[in-house]
Amino acid sequence: MPILTPLFVVFGIMLTGFVVQKSRILPIDTDNALNQYVYYIAFPAIMLIVLAETPIEQIANWGFIAGYGVAMAIIYLLTTLLSLWRDKSKLDLAAIRSLNTTFGNTSFIGIPLMMMLYPGDQLALAAAAIASLLSVSVFAIVLAQLALSQGQTQNAFKTVTLALLQNPIIIGSLIGVGISAAHIDLYTPISSIIRQFGMTSSPCALFAIGMVLCKANQQQGRNANHKSSTATELAMLNLFKLLLQPLVVYLLFKAFGVGNELLKMGVILAALPTAASVYLLSHRYQVNATVSAQNISLGIVLSFAVLPLLDHLL
Repeated sequence: MPILTPLFVVFGIMLTGFVVQKSRILPIDTDNALNQYVYYIAFPAIMLIVLAETPIEQIANWGFIAGYGVAMAIIYLLTTLLSLWRDKSKLDLAAIRSLNTTFGNTSFIGIPLMMMLYPGDQLALAAAAIASLLSVSVFAIVLAQLALSQGQTQNAFKTVTLALLQNPIIIGSLIGVGISAAHIDLYTPISSIIRQFGMTSSPCALFAIGMVLCKANQQQGRNANHKSSTATELAMLNLFKLLLQPLVVYLLFKAFGVGNELLKMGVILAALPTAASVYLLSHRYQVNATVSAQNISLGIVLSFAVLPLLDHLL
């Protein structure tokens, strides 16, 4: 299957990061430096150049945006309701569980996967960029929920707004959309510099994910006696993320008349495993961090079966 080669490449780089962190070849905080570089420089650069070079008509594909966004909202609300039914009044726990089932790795894994599956296809990169923007919005909402539940803020709307406006990925994307809408052709040396920075985002991000997962698993082992997850919870989280979300995306795309090739891209992006950022957030607020680490690791393993299956069915 064509999808297997990019999958092995993507997860091979992640495995290399895991092994390097495990063997302590590099300084222990190398993952932090890589994540900061990707977050503030490389990833905003790839978002900017991809969107700037994509016709605004393709970016403003409202069927794709609505279908993907509504699907995320449905899964988010369903997970929240089930979580509150299981653990009443624990809003922060419900928020982290909902983020686990909606926030796929459409940026650090999705963009390199689309680049390898659809070489030279600007629409594939634009689809990954749009999915990433929608995911970042959900992340900002959960961040506000956690800060509100732990008394770190009194104004959730202000927290969400600031989180979005201060996000370099959002800023880079808005600049890119503005350039596309204004039909501006960037000066070639400038666009080349931005593109070169952007191209470093994939290997650096994947390598850093491997290092973060290594740390998460080590932390998980130390905390195993304090809190352990259940197989039922992990099964539910991965069922919702890897199967239910792409199914809902598929049905909504069909209803909204999204084209076949773009439909396939959206479904594959929706089926990507949970982003490592979810663990970082849950660890920061000390909410279900062990389960989040287990869920991300399990989701990556299951992706080797789920993604080729979806690719074949589509």
